[in-house]
Amino acid sequence: MLENLKDQPADKILALMQAFRDDPRDDKIDLGVGVYRNAAGVTPVMRAVKAAEKRIWETQETKAYTGLAGDPAYARALGGMILGDAADWDRLAAVATPGGTGAIRQGLELIGMAAPGATVWVSAPTWPNHLSILRHLNMPMRDYHYFDDATREVDFDGMLADLAKVGRGDAVLLHGCCHNPTGANLTAEQWAQVADLLAEKGAMPFIDIAYQGFGDGLDADAAGVRLLAGRLPQMLIAASCSKNFGIYRERTGLLMALAEDAGQKALAQTNLAHLNRQNFSFPPDHGARLVQTILGDADLRADWMAELEDVRTGMLDLRRQLADELRQRSNSDRFDFLARHRGMFSRLGATPAQVEALRRDHGIYMVGDSRMNIAGLNAQTVPVLARAIVDVGV
Repeated sequence: MLENLKDQPADKILALMQAFRDDPRDDKIDLGVGVYRNAAGVTPVMRAVKAAEKRIWETQETKAYTGLAGDPAYARALGGMILGDAADWDRLAAVATPGGTGAIRQGLELIGMAAPGATVWVSAPTWPNHLSILRHLNMPMRDYHYFDDATREVDFDGMLADLAKVGRGDAVLLHGCCHNPTGANLTAEQWAQVADLLAEKGAMPFIDIAYQGFGDGLDADAAGVRLLAGRLPQMLIAASCSKNFGIYRERTGLLMALAEDAGQKALAQTNLAHLNRQNFSFPPDHGARLVQTILGDADLRADWMAELEDVRTGMLDLRRQLADELRQRSNSDRFDFLARHRGMFSRLGATPAQVEALRRDHGIYMVGDSRMNIAGLNAQTVPVLARAIVDVGV
């Protein structure tokens, strides 16, 4: 049987990580992996997470399952942070999942159950795993214009023109904030236009929000999601706690389904629990327990928010520093977009040959489409990167 298996395509980012590890140069710079790192190159355990872990260790008396959907208190805590008062909880079904990726997978499977044959629309470009999961599930998909490679901004006219073609019952996958891989976000006015279009077409938004707090702040980063929740009868939201709580290895995610009424919510909740049962049974709890503990305690929440704000403003400082360095060295404003973008990522606009030259000649690693992780930099490496970018002719 096993001899009938076929080789699967290598994950390009994982291959890039291995190539970086194998590079013997001491001055190499890793801008490829999508993980937050501080100025020392470390992904730290946040202070509030350490305090919450200690509290859980001292008080937790069982490791029994919490339930197919996870602890409802976790869903309410994280769901409340994302949605605020934009939606009535009586309309919200929710399940804990193994990370944001697990939430995406469960959400797509729910779409397949509810509307077999529905097309899922994804931004061009998008996080590669969106496409990989859709292909694995053999779901119909189409892309919509999102990023203009010339202006390095959102191609909103192209986006609206493409989304005007969505069918009733289709799903549109949107990034809640800090678009991956481009860093270019919709404005409040653009979110409102997208909401109007989806309402007119009868299509359902599926929001992937993995970087809340990394862009313009916790509330500002959730503004688009809240706007859609307040205007549309149905939507799906996949959330990740890997970045904003720094608990990557705990695989802490949440999938929410906003229904039209309480009866529809109960039906969605039953189906979400069924999907959890089929795929992994009970979801992991430790990361969810950490998030629930932090958000439920005023002091821990305040300390977490303060540290998260330091992370956010630190990345903004790096963006401004890099844009300024490149403006000075290139005698051009063509890299100013780096200061306007938000989150961990931006697409530099380098060709594959230039990306290869950055790796070969300067030991600078980024994804082949020139997506780079701003959090992989520090104040000392920003000038090094700027010199290299100009040197290879980007």
